[in-house]
Amino acid sequence: MDISVVIPLYNEAESLPELNAWIERVMHENKFSYEVIYVDDGSTDNSWDIIESFSQKSPHIHGIKFRRNYGKSPGLHCGFQKAQGDVVITMDADLQDSPDEIPELYRMIKEERYDLVSGWKKKRYDPLSKTIPTKLFNATARKFSGVYLHDFNCGLKAYRNAVVKNIEVYNDMHRYIPYLAKIAGYHRIGEKVVQHQARKYGTTKFGLNRFVNGYLDLITLWFTSKFGKKPMHFFGLWGSVMFFIGFIALIVVLSMKLASIISGDLRPLVTNSPYFYISLTAMILGTQLFLAGFIGELISRNSSRRNNYKIEAEL
Repeated sequence: MDISVVIPLYNEAESLPELNAWIERVMHENKFSYEVIYVDDGSTDNSWDIIESFSQKSPHIHGIKFRRNYGKSPGLHCGFQKAQGDVVITMDADLQDSPDEIPELYRMIKEERYDLVSGWKKKRYDPLSKTIPTKLFNATARKFSGVYLHDFNCGLKAYRNAVVKNIEVYNDMHRYIPYLAKIAGYHRIGEKVVQHQARKYGTTKFGLNRFVNGYLDLITLWFTSKFGKKPMHFFGLWGSVMFFIGFIALIVVLSMKLASIISGDLRPLVTNSPYFYISLTAMILGTQLFLAGFIGELISRNSSRRNNYKIEAEL
């Protein structure tokens, strides 16, 4: 099979008939063998009824229905597990992604040998309250991940099938699938300028809180990718540094007190100096960080996935 199209959705009943007809037209015009996998993320409208009607009319249409709303990442994860096509295309169901982009995305994966191609909505039909935070978010994501894409959040992406089978999309990590692919060892990541269409039906399902959560998820992903299997390299290092600084500071405070005793001046008490408490606090925090790293190492070494390495090929 050439292409699997994975479409997570939530309450998009109005746009589904037009989207499905558009996808089928593109597939037939380009003579692709294909499947379309709709993942209904607990919709409360009649989205699932429409998907069922599609499936009854065409063997190319498949559906997954969640009992409740889990989010976009779980939807993509389940769609990826089911996808059988050589190239997997993801897009949103709100008609803001154009299925006409599919042939070129497919060509870039098959002919230019990219592992992943991400869409870039260079010209967006969004208000400034959304575009400005998006630009800041993308700049931060580029800096942390080392993946130089203009639009991490674009739902229109293409993947080699092996990529989606070797990454785990969880929580709200769908924003960072290119970063997840890089962590998994897929470095041929490209970008294509795609058309962004104004929303035709309904309202957006995303609020500004996604930007706050997005930054937290990015820090989590960066940290776990660097120190997930070697936590002592972070906690042990900085715990040792903090303990050493606190210990040196304590030696200085005690030396000053000893010097005053030798000179016969007993008045300044060690406990009157704020530096005494700062040094003790630094030593305690350093010890706690070191122990956190040690406990992290014990957990990591007993993990069943510690030696779960991604092997590309064997002879």
